[in-house]
Amino acid sequence: MSRPLVLVLGDQLSLTLSSLRDLPVNAVVALCEVSAEGRYVPHHPQKIALILAAMRHFAAALRKRGYRVHYSALDDPDNTQELMTEAQRLATLHACDEIRVVRPGEWRLWQAMREREHATLPWRLLEDDRFYTTPDDFAAWAGGRKSLRMEYFYREQRRRSGLLMEGDGPAGGRWNLDHDNREPLPAGLSVPAPPRHRHDTTTRAVIALVAEHFGDHFGSLEGFHWPVTRRQALVDLRHFIEHLLPAFGRYQDAISDSEPFLFHSRLAAALNLGLLSPREVCEAAEREYHEGRAPLNSVEGFIRQVLGWREYVRGLYWTRMPDYKRGNALGARRGLPSFFWDGETEMRCLRRAIEMTRDNAYAHHIQRLMVTGNFALLCDVAPEALCDWYLAVYADACEWVELPNTLGMVLHADGGLMGSKPYCASGKYIDRMSDHCRHCRFDPKRVTGPDACPFNSLYWDFLERHADTLSTNPRMKLIYGSLSRMSEEKRNAMRDQAGAFLEQLDAAPTYSHAHGQGDHRAGYAGVEETPR
Repeated sequence: MSRPLVLVLGDQLSLTLSSLRDLPVNAVVALCEVSAEGRYVPHHPQKIALILAAMRHFAAALRKRGYRVHYSALDDPDNTQELMTEAQRLATLHACDEIRVVRPGEWRLWQAMREREHATLPWRLLEDDRFYTTPDDFAAWAGGRKSLRMEYFYREQRRRSGLLMEGDGPAGGRWNLDHDNREPLPAGLSVPAPPRHRHDTTTRAVIALVAEHFGDHFGSLEGFHWPVTRRQALVDLRHFIEHLLPAFGRYQDAISDSEPFLFHSRLAAALNLGLLSPREVCEAAEREYHEGRAPLNSVEGFIRQVLGWREYVRGLYWTRMPDYKRGNALGARRGLPSFFWDGETEMRCLRRAIEMTRDNAYAHHIQRLMVTGNFALLCDVAPEALCDWYLAVYADACEWVELPNTLGMVLHADGGLMGSKPYCASGKYIDRMSDHCRHCRFDPKRVTGPDACPFNSLYWDFLERHADTLSTNPRMKLIYGSLSRMSEEKRNAMRDQAGAFLEQLDAAPTYSHAHGQGDHRAGYAGVEETPR
């Protein structure tokens, strides 16, 4: 009889996992905490604590259901501190004849596992069927298409799933109600506070462990609020459905200087770990529409994020890697600005986005796309630098979802595969969608001069620098027309303003220098996880 070691990864905490089905009685289920997975980028301490606490609670749930579980804790003396070697150590320890594992969330692990499929101790890889689609499904949809626009993929997903469908057409007669979801926050609007979960002995022990081993990483452990069990994740889902979903659509693009969460669900981390399933959250939202408790624009906007974007970027990731990660269509080379690690900038919108990220391991998709991401785009920050930062600092950042969103959507570094044009904007956009500017020393209405918002000159300078690549884009014809009508004097002044700003922009030291660790990712901060 086969004796498998079933390796369950930290983002596979689902009792429905394909590798846990129909196991022989002598199978051993293994979960491994290893320091290498916390350090290949300097993951936010809250992110590490979330994953480790959720893993420990899941191991307890497995034992309660009769599974034989071996749990490698971070501080176990025999722990090899590297995932592949630790799994092989456990397989040898328990005299297992194979290692079974579901497709991981990162190409680097997938590649390492595939290289061992025919080893003396073989690795058997299973597909992850917790999603609406598989990579093969996406490849079949993408085959022969000149354009891989998410909107067309999303419509096919709606048809396949039946979500928000009325016969053969979309509910309400429109597939996409994004146009209705772009309102800034009105003054005095009250935002419901998120649930606060009780920390049991297990969670408290993990928080202390993470503080000891990863306390040098960017981010605070104070105020840790993430769900670490399925029960807690269901509480967060119910809170979103009952208190946030009705207003989610209208204000999903709004930004607040004081409220980090607004009406966003914050369910991505629980979804990505497997504590919730995409089907149950989409069906819960759809039910609110059918029962008249939430408007269609909110429900459609939320379902588009889960059924559309989440599935789309995963398919793109698995069908385009590993070449996708090397994309740099705009030739960006600048290092990551040092204030991304400490928030020390006079630009209020950036400062608050980074402070909220530090405190919560979270920023909503417009902060990522139109504040930190827009700034990095306009400054020609190297794609690997920003991608690694996003992967490190957000609790919901798995590479399969973070990389396409950052490299493709934020930085346009895939040459337009994901987005038909770069998501670049001046300070006027941030002023319209947020209340940051009233607290900032810079004036979003000024383009040049000591009080001018840096986003403005950076925006026009970016367009000039990349005119050869972008000016022929039909969606950018109007803005390049505006640029061409400006006087040479004005263009020179904007160019000088942007140049002076970029000249004084300090790049952060590499991760190895900043944290006193080995060189986990050469040039991490320099030349080297849901945007919508």
